[in-house]
Amino acid sequence: MSRVRHIQIASEYEGQRLDNFLLRELKGLPRTRLYRLLRQGQVRVNGGRVRPEYRLRRGDRLRLPPMRLRERELGGAPSARILQRIEQAVLYENEQLLILDKPSGLAVHGGSGLAYGVIEAIRARRPGTLSLDLAHRLDRDTSGCLIITKRRETLQQIHALMRSNQVEKRYLALLKGKLESAMRVEAPLERRPGQGLLQPMRVSSGGRRALTVFRPIGRYCGWTLVNVVLHTGRMHQIRVHAAYSGHPVVGDERYGDPQANHTLRRFGLRRLFLHASRVAFALPGQDKLVVHAALGEELATVLQCLRENAAAEGDTR
Repeated sequence: MSRVRHIQIASEYEGQRLDNFLLRELKGLPRTRLYRLLRQGQVRVNGGRVRPEYRLRRGDRLRLPPMRLRERELGGAPSARILQRIEQAVLYENEQLLILDKPSGLAVHGGSGLAYGVIEAIRARRPGTLSLDLAHRLDRDTSGCLIITKRRETLQQIHALMRSNQVEKRYLALLKGKLESAMRVEAPLERRPGQGLLQPMRVSSGGRRALTVFRPIGRYCGWTLVNVVLHTGRMHQIRVHAAYSGHPVVGDERYGDPQANHTLRRFGLRRLFLHASRVAFALPGQDKLVVHAALGEELATVLQCLRENAAAEGDTR
């Protein structure tokens, strides 16, 4: 059991959310326990209660209560196989950041019953790098480009670029139905109260602005492969907008069409067909960085089966 701790916030952590800072500082503490401590007021900033989303300021003084931290509280550290898989997924790396091709089925961080995610695996592989942080998130079942920063300053720069829509994020998705032309979906999104993980997001006039553009690049007998450009970054945005348009992403167990998902299983689809294929941005004073993640073997095989089926049925458009 640890003692009461007091931490003074250095300038490099200014602007970081309190919960994200504590998840790094209190390795081994489940997210559920952390948020309970915050709700109970056992974690204090400058002597007062604060919410998890509080943004730290230089000089803030944190009070942490006594607690027991167990490295395997949620079921263990990443296995050697997972660590190797993550290391092999790195697409680009320099002294400021790394970009990897996140595997489908692996969450970006631990919590909610998950022992670990990508960020914990990366930290385990690079124990000497102190400020490894997620610059953004991908859904657990989505694969592709994920940015992880190595410096607090770089994280702040990328977040500033995202707020000004200067980080280009493109995805590949397979949709139900035939799209003849580009489809622009601008529909506000909000959380659905009380839905938990079932369908946590919905289109609502009271939600936050969200804009997604879908451009067809391949058609296969009632299925359309699209290039997706995100102009905002809401939770589950592509999946909710696709379903709202009447063309859900195939393999989507939350917002998708169960019959379409069942049909695609005979072509080998066992996951969400959504892949972050490209990310591009320019950090201050640097050239533009463009990183691509090729479509994985599983999804590429599904497309090949659909092509062959379309050719056999005479639909080659």
